[in-house]
Amino acid sequence: MRTNWAGSHTYTAAEVATPTSVKEIREIVRRSPKVKALGSRHSFTDLADTSGTQVSLAALPIEVEAGAGVVRVSAGVRYGDLATLLAPRGLALANLASLPHISVAGAVATGTHGSGRRNGSLATSVRALELVDGRGESHRIEGADLAGHVVGLGVLGIVTAVELAVEPAFDVTQVVYEGLRWDALLADLDGVLGCAYSVSAFTHWTGDEVGQVWVKSRDGIVEVPGARAATEQRHMIAGMGVENTTAQLGVAGPWHERLPHFRMGFLPSAGEELQTEYFVPFARAGEALEAVRALGELFGETLLVSELRTVAGDDLWLSGAYGGDVLAIHFTWQRDRERVDALVARLEEVLLPLGARPHWGKVFHATADVLAPAYPRWDDFVALARARDPEGRFRNAWTERHLGI
Repeated sequence: MRTNWAGSHTYTAAEVATPTSVKEIREIVRRSPKVKALGSRHSFTDLADTSGTQVSLAALPIEVEAGAGVVRVSAGVRYGDLATLLAPRGLALANLASLPHISVAGAVATGTHGSGRRNGSLATSVRALELVDGRGESHRIEGADLAGHVVGLGVLGIVTAVELAVEPAFDVTQVVYEGLRWDALLADLDGVLGCAYSVSAFTHWTGDEVGQVWVKSRDGIVEVPGARAATEQRHMIAGMGVENTTAQLGVAGPWHERLPHFRMGFLPSAGEELQTEYFVPFARAGEALEAVRALGELFGETLLVSELRTVAGDDLWLSGAYGGDVLAIHFTWQRDRERVDALVARLEEVLLPLGARPHWGKVFHATADVLAPAYPRWDDFVALARARDPEGRFRNAWTERHLGI
């Protein structure tokens, strides 16, 4: 039995292929009526499933080729492994997600992100990508064509390599703050979430206090007014081992050992869980937070923790941050699908009218007819998907529900 990382979805693919070259991938696509790329299995739904052949990218050779401000990497490499290859070269990525365990191709294809008022999603670091389309032909995508291809959801082709922007390596300090009141956060949401390079607020939505605020700074220790610094290492989920989390307490360390919340080689988050996330235009962030707080008592023990982060706007067609800065409202749930589905329905009732867009790799309900108006380039993307994959090899039940193709 093959499942995703969290055990929340059992794959139905007839077979899994583990090609070691792009040539093999082209051959698999040409002979397979249905095919889907499989990365590190961190999607919480059937996004990467297929009735035919799953193509695991894990066996592709790990290649890292550095140029002037750019690094070319194999699509299946995980961010944590890539970081250990970049660090000795004195290079860094601008940002990382909370989990370094995820693959590059899967993360950028779903619009996965870290945090920071001036930091875009991981997809915004892409400078070029190489993919095999539905005809089994290889393409290099760069320049103006990237906007439609980067957040591609696996329906444009199987990405085999990605070129990412890099910069000189840097150090980061991380401090966890506690005791911040909701009224203080809402009074200065931009100031709190923008006080350092990367900021995350963790909450359970009830009570007068927010919870924890994780502050990651490139400029030394930054204080959060109205909050106190934790004096011991913290995990954002009660009862989980703090050894899984990256170093805190204001001790400076390399970028790749502080920007993620979790350490490579250790269990991230809670493990057996479900996740949901919505991107709300930052101009409506206050309304969204008040609306979710009003539902807080309903979450009960189903909610392990929520995280609030910011993502800078971009021009990527299916990005959650297309057209402007957003507040990302994330939920880590117990692995109780029936209960989570009921709560997601309530969340979408209050968040979708505010312009919220879902994280593509996580649990949501909104169907194509509901989602299309929130993405100005929706029709262009659908047309691009049909052009890249005219026979629908990369489509599945998920694309039918949520993309209408």
